[in-house]
Amino acid sequence: MDIVKLGRNGRLALPRSVMKRLRLQGDDILLVDISDDGVIQLRPAAALPIEMYASERIAEFERECEVDAGARASARQAVDTANG
Repeated sequence: MDIVKLGRNGRLALPRSVMKRLRLQGDDILLVDISDDGVIQLRPAAALPIEMYASERIAEFERECEVDAGARASARQAVDTANG
């Protein structure tokens, strides 16, 4: 078991051995969860970039995904055949 000390400003430093074991690096993001009985859990979290699309770009995606009537009918027929 490792011991950590809470700093005056509430900062907590994880021992290098803990960081190595959990494959954590400086500036990683952790989730903090506190149970009803006072147990503090730290879990690695992922922060992933997101993209915001303008209406024009969304319309472009929709056009690229359109299926013509012939292809749609063929797909329906294949599904109906497979489902018996």
